[in-house]
Amino acid sequence: MKLFSIFGDPVSHSRSPLMHNCVFKHLNYNGAYTRTHLKDGTQLRETFLNLGLSGANITVPHKEEAYKACDEIRGFAKTVGVVNTIINENGKLVGYNTDADGFMYAIQEFGKIHNILVIGAGGTAKALVSRFVQDDLEVTVLNRSAKRLESFKDIATCSTWDDFEVKKYDLVVNTTSAGLKDEELPAPLEIITKILNNTSFVADAIYGKLTPFLHLAKDKNITYKDGSDMLLGQGVLANELFTNHKLKKADIQKYMAKSFDL
Repeated sequence: MKLFSIFGDPVSHSRSPLMHNCVFKHLNYNGAYTRTHLKDGTQLRETFLNLGLSGANITVPHKEEAYKACDEIRGFAKTVGVVNTIINENGKLVGYNTDADGFMYAIQEFGKIHNILVIGAGGTAKALVSRFVQDDLEVTVLNRSAKRLESFKDIATCSTWDDFEVKKYDLVVNTTSAGLKDEELPAPLEIITKILNNTSFVADAIYGKLTPFLHLAKDKNITYKDGSDMLLGQGVLANELFTNHKLKKADIQKYMAKSFDL
């Protein structure tokens, strides 16, 4: 049996085991998926190999460390320097990124988007911003501190909380962990209020709960969604990699979607 896991801190909330195990069970694939709570991202490679994993997903805050842990990087992950999926190919760790295409899948229902504000500057933000820029979208990145914005300055407009000037946005995306384990907002209330007064759609990478950020959007009657569709989209792509494309994508999506009803 092939063993897979998700690494993160925190990780107990993750739906990934339910999603992938639902696919394995219904499609008779000899695999099992679990969670691994990892506090120190530099230990990812060693832990992965010690567990004898065939593959893994990586969530916050270890996606950049996951990139460093790999022997080879393929596809979109090369562009962003961020890995959320690792495959073990005969002892060689190969890194991929399925986050960005998963998110593009999630926002299709919003229609044509031109102008996006991304809140946060971590691994998820790097993947999404790079993907948006590929589609020639206008992107602004807002983060508490300036240091993490350095890697975005060549491809997006960058602002800290101190110098941020709001404008009109088609979509605002929270990529921070604010609201995951607490009732925090991804930026001060005054800034968030101005942002929500100037956007058509709102999305949060956090799934499975109405974060304070999404609650404010709901109160203002703004169309919003949590990260569930993004999670599904990236999960389908990751499962294809886990199973070496031996399962049909339509079948993976069918049973993975069913897991959200469990």
